[in-house]
Amino acid sequence: MIVALDTSTPECRLYLINGTEQESITWNARRDLADGLIGFIRRSLQDNGLGWTDITGFAVYKGPGSFTGLRIGLTVLNTAADSLGIPIAGETGDDWLDAAIQRLESGDNDKLVMPLYGREPNITTPRK
Repeated sequence: MIVALDTSTPECRLYLINGTEQESITWNARRDLADGLIGFIRRSLQDNGLGWTDITGFAVYKGPGSFTGLRIGLTVLNTAADSLGIPIAGETGDDWLDAAIQRLESGDNDKLVMPLYGREPNITTPRK
């Protein structure tokens, strides 16, 4: 089973993909993404009779989008993929999910997905 995640907006989207079956679960994370993302994934898996060991790969939307949202989502899935020893594929664009699933099914593994923010960071100058 492939778990896919998009945290580029305040509305976090999780997909559970098992062959041709796909379930989409949405959570309006707002400012609770860092504290609640792992619990949200765990509950979503449990609600479907699944656990972490049932996951065969992670697909993740890598941007552009929210700096903090992308950073949190990618950190969680990169860490889980490494800890579980399973592949991860990051994609962007409107067809990111299909592209990432196809890459995973063909044996690709990014090992580490870096975010694509869509522009250079806006680093403010210190006031002092």
